[in-house]
Amino acid sequence: MIKRNFKDLTIRDAFMFAAVMSDPEICRRVLELALGIPISEVHIQTEKTMSYHSEYHGVRLDVYAADVNRTRFNVEMQVTLQKFLSKRSRYYHDQIDMDALLTGNSYEDLPDTYVIFICDFDPFGDGLYRYSTGTYCEETGNRINDGVKTIYLNAHGKNRKDIPEKLLEFLDYVKNTGRRKEISTADPFVRHLQNTIDTIKQDRSMEERYMLLEEMMRNEKQEGRQEIAVQFLLDSLNSKFSVSTALSKKISSETDMNKLQSWFQLSLKVTSLEDFEKNM
Repeated sequence: MIKRNFKDLTIRDAFMFAAVMSDPEICRRVLELALGIPISEVHIQTEKTMSYHSEYHGVRLDVYAADVNRTRFNVEMQVTLQKFLSKRSRYYHDQIDMDALLTGNSYEDLPDTYVIFICDFDPFGDGLYRYSTGTYCEETGNRINDGVKTIYLNAHGKNRKDIPEKLLEFLDYVKNTGRRKEISTADPFVRHLQNTIDTIKQDRSMEERYMLLEEMMRNEKQEGRQEIAVQFLLDSLNSKFSVSTALSKKISSETDMNKLQSWFQLSLKVTSLEDFEKNM
């Protein structure tokens, strides 16, 4: 993961996007642009935005919100083309439903849910600025009213004549900010977005929070690499020998990646577990 200087962040960076969208009025306006429907008021679930969630073993930088009708929204900035983005959407919808059920709602009371991805790439390759997906009956083509919908916004779309001007201004801003020296738009909302980002960059506490989350993500990545290396090593040894509990614990507790890689290479060469333990 490439470390980004806090002052260089743009709306395409997950941290800055989450910081900007923590403003309820900005979030409400982005939701209106994405969905093309009026939204009177939103509540940001700050405990699920820009924070470290130990139960998920990770940093969550997507934005959770709800409106006065209990409709739930999950909004995320995507800058890298992902092969399984639609399955990520499925996971987010499931998480929102589980949260609702855990708070005591029955199935019939489950709120409508929208997952919105703002993409710095074309997620489906058809040149559209907006892709809207939902559940349909294959035989009739009719929409199934299950309250589940996913919106994919593409900042690099081509069908400009089919998209409202305000949404185009926003997506052009997402595409161009940080890539062009100046933001050439008179759109008041886009200007407000940029002014908000400029203000956030002057906030020392936000910069410290960014640095802390960056460190958490680096540690998480390192832990993930260590877990994979340990599993490969244990699989290699178990395929040839009966590994003792003590040795397994010793390997699992090792955090030095160079050692784990060296031990893995050793595991491929030795003819006995005694040789492995002697030379590790």
